[in-house]
Amino acid sequence: MRGLYLYCIREKTEGASAFSTKGIDGTGEVFILTFRELEAVVSKVSLEEFASEEIQKKSREDLNWIKEKAVAHEKVIEDAMRKNDEILSLIPMRFGSIFKEEVRLVDILNKDYFRIKEVLERTRGKQEWSVKVYLIDREKFALVIEEKNKTIKKMKDEIAFLPEGMAFFMEEELKEAIFKVVDKELSNIVEVLFKDLGKHAVSSIKSKVLGRELTGRRQPMLLNSAYLIPEGKIKDFKKEANGLKQEIQAKGFYLEYSGPWPAFNFTFY
Repeated sequence: MRGLYLYCIREKTEGASAFSTKGIDGTGEVFILTFRELEAVVSKVSLEEFASEEIQKKSREDLNWIKEKAVAHEKVIEDAMRKNDEILSLIPMRFGSIFKEEVRLVDILNKDYFRIKEVLERTRGKQEWSVKVYLIDREKFALVIEEKNKTIKKMKDEIAFLPEGMAFFMEEELKEAIFKVVDKELSNIVEVLFKDLGKHAVSSIKSKVLGRELTGRRQPMLLNSAYLIPEGKIKDFKKEANGLKQEIQAKGFYLEYSGPWPAFNFTFY
């Protein structure tokens, strides 16, 4: 038995739409289901393989399958976002959005039609861009902060004249004080970066900071953010990001930005 897998919803486009990517099952053709002024980007899938119960089972037993299908899901959405040189406004769907019958999808499109149109209108002419910031060398950064912080310098001076036993306990207090000061300074830097880049966006969001097992990087992530930027301000945003990248790299940070992406963070309806 086969159903419809929904990738995204976008505004109706002129002319035929051809997709270069296959569906999430690796074989099915991706096609358009038109409803009034909307287009649902879908493909046919086996309900036995992609039923919600089966996906939940795979998420527990076969993470490689989930990862492979999630990547395929995102590739279709990215394909649907681009038509020739144009970036289209669309609403990405969550992984595993499946309808047993076409009529059920049509019912949803009919019920939520005006809410969907409002979201698409709000994001039209705008692009989502991602910015991630990593700390290259915490020890090097901590040394710089220690040299500037008067409280830390005072504690170091006091320890130098203490007996060995007392100095041990003071050194433990010093380590804790340094850790807190460094964390506070890192938070301040991240907040400034987030606000500076947000000047070019109509909306911005901080996402969950990802661990090393997800980023694949040795350095810890400090900022995981997304910005919804009008097309006319993309150049300004890139210029700002490049400038900040060079500025903070000398202080022990690494900034990377990427886009445009489907507006995952700004298309809730």
